[in-house]
Amino acid sequence: MSVPLWLWIATIIGLLVLIAIDLVIVDRKPHEVTTGEAAKWVVFYVSCAILFGIGVFLFAGNDYGVQFFTGYITEYSLSVDNLFIFMVIMASFKVPVIHQHRVLLIGILLALAMRSAFIAVGAALIAQFVWVFFLFGAILVWTAVSMVRSKDEDEEYQENAVTRMVRKVFPVTDDYHGSKSFIKKDGKRWITPMFVVIVAIGSADLLFAVDSIPAIFGITQEAFLVFTANAFALMGLRQLYFLLGGLVTKLVYLSYGLAVILAFIGAKLFLHALHEYHVVPDWLDINNWMSLGVIVVVLTVTTLLSLRKAKKNEALALTEESVEANR
Repeated sequence: MSVPLWLWIATIIGLLVLIAIDLVIVDRKPHEVTTGEAAKWVVFYVSCAILFGIGVFLFAGNDYGVQFFTGYITEYSLSVDNLFIFMVIMASFKVPVIHQHRVLLIGILLALAMRSAFIAVGAALIAQFVWVFFLFGAILVWTAVSMVRSKDEDEEYQENAVTRMVRKVFPVTDDYHGSKSFIKKDGKRWITPMFVVIVAIGSADLLFAVDSIPAIFGITQEAFLVFTANAFALMGLRQLYFLLGGLVTKLVYLSYGLAVILAFIGAKLFLHALHEYHVVPDWLDINNWMSLGVIVVVLTVTTLLSLRKAKKNEALALTEESVEANR
């Protein structure tokens, strides 16, 4: 897939325009994002991704269109699992509700910029060295195993090295000052907790790239599709945060589903590398339609099972409350 420079520039400008619209409409006046508002924006961003994918189908062909949609669905699904971490960070820093959208927006923009660098490096390595597929496959399998093992552990936010370094280098105010990240106090420049939480969100999302970038390279090796799938998934993530809210905690089996998907893509990368070395026959090289089918089925099954489990737990809780009330 040959992507001319003008198309890269046009795509980046288009994404910047979408971000500008978001900033002007949503962030013009800080407020608590309602479920209805978030739902409209989620539909808007998903529609933009679908229209872009249709464009890929029309101008680049079916194969690349399937690669984009498979990559987009995978990245968006991995992002949903990360929403819980964002909620923990927001609660830990006690971010005012009216400023949470700005925190997510800036943090995710930083993450997109850093992921772009990862994508460029990954694309260059894949173009030169086949063994990189083995490395990416191993990362995904290890991540899948880690997700299953840590599922039952308590999720508690601990500041990472980047956030701790920021606190050491700059003096931090005790309180928020509206949406300001920097203020002058006693003739000295201070950073506010708003800046620290933005760094926390951005750096946390960068760590998530350790599994998401190899995962999408397991679906497509086209840097343009990897970048755009990541961009659309990240841009829609903010509104999904407000739309799903507490529902994320009800998706108890999602991590297991994502672990299956990551292990599947890891196996696909191993097979692809072996195919490139002419060790396995062509029919063992998993095609894009099969990848899309597996991912959709796994996500559908785990979501339905999670919601069923949540419904049973709610019914059980109501029964227990009724029993306690009648004693």
